[in-house]
Amino acid sequence: MTQMDSIPYLLRGVVPIVTDSSLLVSSSKYLNHGRMRDWIAMICLRKNGSDFPPEAELVEGVAILDQLRDVERIEDLFHQERKINPPLDEWFMEGFTSSPSKVSDYQHFLPDTLGGMLFSQFVGRYEIQIIEDQWATPKSQYEFFKLRQVQNHDLEHILTGAGIDGLGELVPSWFRLTNVPKFIRNQELAGELVIVHLIFALRYMVRTLLHYPQVWFHAADAIQRGMLAGRASDALFLKKMEPVLGMPLTEARAALGLREVVDRDTSQASAYWTGRAFTPPIVSGSCWNGI
Repeated sequence: MTQMDSIPYLLRGVVPIVTDSSLLVSSSKYLNHGRMRDWIAMICLRKNGSDFPPEAELVEGVAILDQLRDVERIEDLFHQERKINPPLDEWFMEGFTSSPSKVSDYQHFLPDTLGGMLFSQFVGRYEIQIIEDQWATPKSQYEFFKLRQVQNHDLEHILTGAGIDGLGELVPSWFRLTNVPKFIRNQELAGELVIVHLIFALRYMVRTLLHYPQVWFHAADAIQRGMLAGRASDALFLKKMEPVLGMPLTEARAALGLREVVDRDTSQASAYWTGRAFTPPIVSGSCWNGI
């Protein structure tokens, strides 16, 4: 037996790394970042608890990602993309943003409309403004992109068939993960624009299978539904939601170019996932044929 034969097959070719550094050094800026390493481990491996709800994880996560972003590079990529992507350029040229609003502003919409559904699902439960600068004036292309993303997020839950709950977050996240790269030609730029959705979706995926496998089918179904609709639909991130608020949901989806959307109620699965319910919902048959 040769020395090579004694090395496990999958370990062959591994080159030992030697460094004089007393700190962790990697070719990955994400791995080099101590807070990011700790945060990723925490959001993936922890169990849910009312002392620190999943929503609270976003605050630190966004701050960490902002530290790691090369904003100048993103701006340059946007400039390049706009030269070859007329719809994106027109979107920036118009520069439309929403006006400040609150849940009660949607109470006049009929119940079966997009605006009416947002009101019924949010009243007494959530606020629309979840970050302080949700209606701030953007100072760059990247800030404008992020601003519209935040302003549209609540409506994207309803439009993509997701529940306003924990596992429901997977649907709009995976919708964007497949929809944005479809309409951004430079995939480096596309990656920068959707990485936040990947990392935030990661926590739901890993944590569910580790600690709440009873509802993994619901999570997997949400991922699949988001990906399917994202790939089949028009560029939702370039659309204005405000003109379709008074339309019935099916008409609003058609007007925005949404396709292959499947509505699913994940409230019971999410209640178990967050600890508000002691028993998981019963899954009958195959998840892929409908839960």
